[in-house]
Amino acid sequence: MLPGIILSIFVPYFLQKMLKRNVPVLGFILGAVFPLIGSLVVFLVLGRGQRLGDFFNGLFHNHQTLAKVIALSLLANILPFMLYTNRRLDLTARGIFIATMLYFLAFILVKFVW
Repeated sequence: MLPGIILSIFVPYFLQKMLKRNVPVLGFILGAVFPLIGSLVVFLVLGRGQRLGDFFNGLFHNHQTLAKVIALSLLANILPFMLYTNRRLDLTARGIFIATMLYFLAFILVKFVW
């Protein structure tokens, strides 16, 4: 009951309705956005007073650290994936999974190729 009330206060009605759809495109968008939010959380934890631009600029020069940040930011996709799987919105969960696999491919390329 309480999460529903909080959701109705902070999320507009049209967005609530859109997030309940069972389409892979929505899942792909969510699966692409949540790791970006996760990388911002990693920045807040590991940034140690750096500016955001300096932190990400340093990541592009240090590929081992970039691979770690990608891997940690992928953990953010667990939340929407489990939410949509438990609600039996399997097509949306499939879109999240596809986006996660593309991020994982980027992780493999950064970690072992570059």
